[in-house]
Amino acid sequence: MAIKFIVAKVLRDELVLRGIRSLTAQESEEIATRIFERITDLELDLAAREFDVSAGRADKPA
Repeated sequence: MAIKFIVAKVLRDELVLRGIRSLTAQESEEIATRIFERITDLELDLAAREFDVSAGRADKPA
């Protein structure tokens, strides 16, 4: 997944700008992977909440 490597590079660059130079390429890729996993989890959670809200409205009489 190319986007993961791009995000990892951006993360490393941003940390270097702040004087943090101890993050390895592998560590930044692992962090990027975890970020994408968390985003996916949040998207699924939000979609489930929207579904619950929509389903609740559909059950109520007009």
